[in-house]
Amino acid sequence: MLASATQALQAFSLVLASGSPRRRELLTQMLPSPITFRIETSGFAEDLDKALYPEPSDYVMETARCKGIDVFGKCEDDALVIAADTVVVHQGKIMEKPHSEEEARSMLRSLSGQTHSVYTGVALFRKGHTPRLFFESTAVTFSQLDDDVIAAYVATGESMDKAGAYGAQGQAGCFVERFDGDYFNVVGLPMNRLSRELKSFILQS
Repeated sequence: MLASATQALQAFSLVLASGSPRRRELLTQMLPSPITFRIETSGFAEDLDKALYPEPSDYVMETARCKGIDVFGKCEDDALVIAADTVVVHQGKIMEKPHSEEEARSMLRSLSGQTHSVYTGVALFRKGHTPRLFFESTAVTFSQLDDDVIAAYVATGESMDKAGAYGAQGQAGCFVERFDGDYFNVVGLPMNRLSRELKSFILQS
């Protein structure tokens, strides 16, 4: 991040509107010293009607915007809020976090031997400015997965809090043959794009 942007960022109280430990780790990696941030988990129910958003990009950006609105409304005037949402999309179907182990197994069976897309939408908020919305998508190709491999992975519990029922940064990393795009986007934050957008957002008058 440019020195001018780092200096400007110090004027804000930076807030990550997410309880995801993966996003917390990525943002920690991205931000230069001495910039810090705090976590404020959004209470947004993440229950948007997917039929109203035929494009996955619109869906994740709107979900991120709603998460951010919920947190930004409770923050101090100098807050700069970062909100995000990640989904897996395969054959036109948006996959979020599974509600049961059977649903997790079903999701992974459908992704086995296939290429799917991971979308992350991001929303940035600061007082007196229109929210900045953007998204990134990454294509992910899985190897063919045997049912016993899927069952063993789901039994670890790792799949239950992740879109598409897997975490590429965890044990499911061995399922992936190829990433086409930003790997960090799959984990939960597109660090390169976020860094660029954040600099632009804080330096604009």
